[in-house]
Formats: sequence, structure tokens, C-alpha cells
Amino acid sequence: MSATLNKTPQTLPQWLLHNAATRGGEVAQRHKRDGVWHEFSWADVRDEVRALALGLRARGVQRGQTVVLLSENRPELYWAEWAAMAVGAKVVALYPDAAEAEVDYIVADAQAVCVFAEDQEQVDKVLPVMARHGGLHTVVWWESGGLWSYRHEGLLGWDAFRAPAEDAAWFEQSVMQGQASDIAVLSYTSGTTGAPKGVITTHASLMHNAELIGQTMQVPEGGEYLSYIPLSWATEQWVGVTMGLMRPLRVNFAERPDQIQEAIRELACEMVFFGPRQWESLAARVHARMLDAAPWRQKVVDWGLRIGKLARADQMDTRARSWWVRAQLPLADALVLRPLREQLGLKRARIAFTGGAAVAPDIFRLFAAMGVMLRNVYGCSEFGLITVHQGERVNAETIGETVAMASPWGVPMEWRVTDGGGLEVRGGAGFSGYWGKPEKSAEKMNEGWFQTGDAVGQGPSGTELIYYDRVEHMNRLQGGHLFSKQFIEVRLRFSPYIREVMVVGDPTRSHVTALVNIDGDVFGRWAERNGVSFTTFTDLSQRPEVLAQVAKEIAGVNQALPEAARLKHFVNLPKELDADEGELTRTRKLKRDFIEQRYGALIDAMYDNRPGTTIEIPVRYQDGRAGVLRADVTTGHVPASRAQET
Repeated sequence: MSATLNKTPQTLPQWLLHNAATRGGEVAQRHKRDGVWHEFSWADVRDEVRALALGLRARGVQRGQTVVLLSENRPELYWAEWAAMAVGAKVVALYPDAAEAEVDYIVADAQAVCVFAEDQEQVDKVLPVMARHGGLHTVVWWESGGLWSYRHEGLLGWDAFRAPAEDAAWFEQSVMQGQASDIAVLSYTSGTTGAPKGVITTHASLMHNAELIGQTMQVPEGGEYLSYIPLSWATEQWVGVTMGLMRPLRVNFAERPDQIQEAIRELACEMVFFGPRQWESLAARVHARMLDAAPWRQKVVDWGLRIGKLARADQMDTRARSWWVRAQLPLADALVLRPLREQLGLKRARIAFTGGAAVAPDIFRLFAAMGVMLRNVYGCSEFGLITVHQGERVNAETIGETVAMASPWGVPMEWRVTDGGGLEVRGGAGFSGYWGKPEKSAEKMNEGWFQTGDAVGQGPSGTELIYYDRVEHMNRLQGGHLFSKQFIEVRLRFSPYIREVMVVGDPTRSHVTALVNIDGDVFGRWAERNGVSFTTFTDLSQRPEVLAQVAKEIAGVNQALPEAARLKHFVNLPKELDADEGELTRTRKLKRDFIEQRYGALIDAMYDNRPGTTIEIPVRYQDGRAGVLRADVTTGHVPASRAQET
């Protein structure tokens, strides 16, 4: 153990031993169970990880092999990851809602030998996979509900799997054998352009990126953090898993995924990380509550947010604002902004950030008005962190400033924008390649530069980047006009009425159209308030009043777009886009080719200027049954008078 204290730890399990030795009694993690927060010290966590590591050894898991994690965010998920790393194995974290086919692919591609599965739902996905892949010999569960009657030689409960700490010396020796260059994680890509690829992530890469985030965001030691984003996201590996060890942080886990907001309020977390869809959902919640409020209350909230935006639109320092804005801000904060922060669980959120996809600038401005400075973290699993909003000023139109810092595990990053607008980077902790796919790894490199595949521009400072879209998704219309689908989509999704949207347009089309998923909850309240009757989501989506409201929302975004890129037609999809049906990835990214094929009849109806069309869509219900949804879908028209405004 003394070796760990005499040098900087080089792997995550070495950090764990370091923390257990230097701050063993301090709280490392909390988990809410049955309404009570249970605390685990660093010594407790080390003991749990050691028991699991010894259990892995007893089951024959060896250095270099692969362990799969399939669970909601829980302490056990972290312990299992660190235990696998402690014996020299690498891990793959899957989304908890991954389908059996996805589990099957990952187990085969990563050559997994062991799976940690939370409960019966997850075990039921894994056992058929286990029968098809002889290399997978162990499945471990920790929530017993429904599993007491299961009998399988390779299926073990948590307590039966854990081994007593009789060989603690072996555990520490195994941990100390680890090197920063060892593979820690395989982070699988979302598979939007083909089969998912396992990004090789070393311990050095995890620690380098965690250090950069900690430095640029000035993350304090011992800060409260709620682990919510799936561990299959590289950013959660950098923040919760790795920075949680290095800073360290107190990492908390809600009782259930639907209690995240309640947990944030209880803990008063100082650091909050949500994906773009979660921040959009919080913004939509504010707008939805406004719909339910009395007219006088709506006016008060509108006033408070207007003062907040005037005072904090792009910075938290309000000293340069007009005297009358500064004079009204304390009252606006007391009456409107502070209550909004408390309702959303952001009362003490000093570091709030997002990543994984583009976010509408208006989302940044809304939260800034409330007094929450939202920052963007942009990077990729293959390379790591690239930009972060830093300091006390945030340009909402950019994705932050490039991060060119060194750490003990990586050199400063360099970047360039090619003539085609694509971003290339080099340095950092480096790109280690895709697991088992050397040809795909080579395709990503351009004379030593990693090709991100993202189309970007430079912001006003020269070190800021503006994100447009994936290079392959930048499109031209029939007349040669260039436009970005994602640029339009992120602005449309700021509307509380629009949950998801996919913009359509290519060189064979004369103008831009859109497939819209309305927000059923928001429109349900809106319909009740406006006396609009409906029966199902499908019926609501096609109501003339709903179509008119969506057209109004699109017309507002059109005003900020070049005339050639403005939308003229749209349709409201009769069902919500679903990852289980292959329409979205698990990170809620659009699978564009599949969607265009499935809803091709609706797209053709828009471009043929037909009033509507009837479609039949294969659907899968929550109980697993398959069916067909037949619906009459109306073509919506954006008012020409609004679309022509400048």
C-alpha cells in the first residue's frame, strides 16, 4: 500500500486504494434505499470492491478479459467496474434499456466473460445470450426480486459471488500491477452509421480528461454529485467514475431514475450534469407550469425571467448592466428566479453542464436568467475533451473554448479546421483505436490528426468553436444552398411543444421540411386549457389546433434562418419516436436513414403538397407485443407571411 502513497496513482483502482488509505472514514458515496440515504466511506467501498475482485478471480476472470455492466446508476455498478479493473479486466457499460439483440452484439464483439446485471429484467436479456456464447460463463445479480426460482450454473447472487477478504494481499498486488496504458473501458459508439464500434479507452485517457474537466470547471474537492447519466457515456466515465475518485467527489445515487429531481433537491447538488434532452425537459417543465398558472402569475414569471435575461444573458457578473436592471434583479430573484431554481433542484448548482449533442442557445439563456450558468462540454469517446465553456462568460452560440492543457497523463491538444469545415485534433491522451477493428481505426486518422467528423466554425475569440453538424449531415438543397439540419433541430426543440424533430432536405428537394414529435404532456395540458378534445396521442397530434400551434413555433424559428433554409411544410408524427423500434439510439440521437425510410410516405406527401396521407407503421408495445399503427396524417403548412419576415 505504501507504493500507492509514494507516487501518483496510474489506474482507477490505485486511486481507490489511495483514498481508502488517506481518507478512509470520509463519505465516498450515498445511495437512497427505501426512502433513507445510506452512506459508504472510502474504506467501505474498497472492501466491497475487494470482495468482488476476489469473486472475479474465483470465477476465472483474467487480466485483459471483458466484463459487461447492465444496470441503472447504482453504487454496485461503480464497485463492479472498479473490481473488474482491479483484476486487470476491461469493462463495457450498456444502457439499462438495451435490448437483447444489443446485449448479444456487445457480448460477442467484446468477447465478454462476465456480466453484472441489476435485476430480473436484465438477467432475462442475458441468459439467452449466455446460451449462444460459450465464453460468457458468469452472470451476477444484486436485486433478487423474481429471481429466487432461477437455476443456472453461471447465475450467481451478489452475496454468493463476493469472496471473503482472506487474500487482501493478492488484491493489492493485482491493483499495483496496473499501468496507465492498460485498457480500462470499451465505450461503444451509438451505431448511427453502421454497427457500433468499441472505443478503446485507457486509464490514462480517463484520468487525463477528468483532470481537464476538473481544472477548467474549477470543481471543488468533496463536492456533491448525483450520478444519473449512464456509464455508457464517456462523459460520465470522466466525471462520476474517474473524477469522483481523483478529486474526490461525494457521488450520490437516487432510489429510482424517476426520482432524480427529488434527489437533486434533497442533496442540493453543487455540480449537475444532464444531457441536452434532460435540460430541454426541465425548460419544458417551466413552460408547462406557466400554462397551468393564473394569468397574473404568468405575468409575474414573465417579468422575472425578462429581468434575469437582461441581467445574466451571457455572464454571471451583473455589474455592467443598466442600473434599473440591477435594481430589479434582487426582487425578481426573490419572487421568481429562486423559487424556479428550488423547484428544479438547482438551488446550489454552481457547476451545471451538458454534453453529448447540441443545445439550443435559448436553453442556455433561460437557465442563465434563473441564475444557473449552464456550460457545454464537447468531445468524443475516441479522443476525449475538446471544448468547455470556461470562466464567468458563456457565449451561448458556441460549444466553448478549446482545452489545450497538459496533465500527467496527456499532452496539450492541438486542433484545426479543414477546408471542408471538418474538425481535426491531435495530442491529449491520444486515440487508441477501435476494439478489433484496425481498418476502422485507420480510417479516422489523417496524417496523425484524428478526424472528429464534426463540421464546426470559429467563434469571435478564435479559440471558441461553433458546432454545425456532422460533416456527412451538412446538406445542400436543389438550388445549391447549404444548410445544417441539426442547427435547425436544436432551435425547434427549445419549444416546449416539440419533444423531437427531424429536418428533411437534400439536393433532390427544393426546400426544407420536418417530421415533428409533439410533447404529449405539454399539449395535453394546453388542450385542456384551450378546450380541445382528444382521445389518444395520435388523435391529439393531428388536431387542427395542435397543427396550428406547431406551425407557429416553426415560424418563429424560421425568422432566424436564411430564407433558403426555412421550413414550409411539416407533419406531426402519430407516435413517439422510440429507441426500441430502431428510430433513435440509446443516447436519443436520430437514426436518420431508418426514419426517412419508415416515414417516406409522409415525406413524399409534404413535397407533393398533398393535404395528407394514410400510413401503417409497425410498432412494439411495452409488453413486447408487435402490432401495426394505422393513421391519417395531415400535412402542416408554415404561414408564408411569417416565413418571409426578416
